[in-house]
Amino acid sequence: MISRWTLYIPLAALAALIATFGRDLNTPVVIVVSLLLAGAVLAAVHHAEVVAHRVGEPYGSLILAVAVTVIEVALIVTLMVSGGEKAQSLARDTVFAAVMITCNGILGISLLVGALRRRYAVFNPEGTGGAFATVTAIATLSLVLPTFTKSSQGPQFTPAQLAFAAVVSLGLYLLFVAVQTKRHTYYFMPITTDGEVIEGEDHLEPPSSRTALQSLGLLLVALVAVVGLAKGVSPTIESAVAGAGLPQAVVGVVIAMLVLLPETIAAVRAAARDRMQTSLNLALGSAMASIGLTIPAIAVAMIWLEGPLLLGLGGTEMVLLALTVAVGTLTVVPGRANILQGGLHLSLLAVFLFLAGSP
Repeated sequence: MISRWTLYIPLAALAALIATFGRDLNTPVVIVVSLLLAGAVLAAVHHAEVVAHRVGEPYGSLILAVAVTVIEVALIVTLMVSGGEKAQSLARDTVFAAVMITCNGILGISLLVGALRRRYAVFNPEGTGGAFATVTAIATLSLVLPTFTKSSQGPQFTPAQLAFAAVVSLGLYLLFVAVQTKRHTYYFMPITTDGEVIEGEDHLEPPSSRTALQSLGLLLVALVAVVGLAKGVSPTIESAVAGAGLPQAVVGVVIAMLVLLPETIAAVRAAARDRMQTSLNLALGSAMASIGLTIPAIAVAMIWLEGPLLLGLGGTEMVLLALTVAVGTLTVVPGRANILQGGLHLSLLAVFLFLAGSP
């Protein structure tokens, strides 16, 4: 059975797209359209989860990740098309923001909720460590190396380097999905305080074929609405950021927050139910999909997009990424964490958000 809001919001968003397509929008209309855009993102992820639950793994994880990536890439590309030179670093800003939000924000609040529930949060270091290592490798390949390559001017890859980085990122993501869903599934299942795997719990019956097909149709409607409405409100978003005197990187932070909102809610709920491993799977899986699928998609989009694609991070961002990797490694290795680790990660997120607005 499909919830009313997940049925009506995509349809309302599509109606708003038809009504506003190709028109200049005034402030009240922009507010309404922005609310419908946010609702369509939430509805799209919900319907992707329904379809994913129906088809099972590993295809379910891929469907969910592809749906989220379509939303993220759509927002990035529409803003890059209209943003000119200012938007050349938008993909980098969005992906880096997604890494910081997932590896510090979602991870930190999940650990904090889990630790407050029973003094410390328990998870499987093999699965969580493998996920964190994969995120670190893809982030370094995609966001750090472009700053140091010598074949092109500025923090960017040559076309050949970008294609290679895209293939490697996608390959690492697919390899991780195979390990998580087929070969070593038990590394990613919730465990007890004594380290025993919890099986047979929290497994809902899959939705019927009819419900899954309805969700698939509504997912497509929501994605079309997201792409179209994002194009409509993009000039207003850029004007608002410029008018507030904020750096262009703030646009990437806004996109990442919008796309990751459903995953954040799901991760916190899992931590509150004492399913810390599930919560960390969502956090790190979101980070991995954001880089491992978005970078290849943007690389393909660069075939028809004009201008360079700036991917390399600056010195401040690389310091924050290195600190996140160091703290995250020390958090993951023991297989348990207390409120200190949660507070550390949330502090790093706060530093990132502050420096994004005041570099």
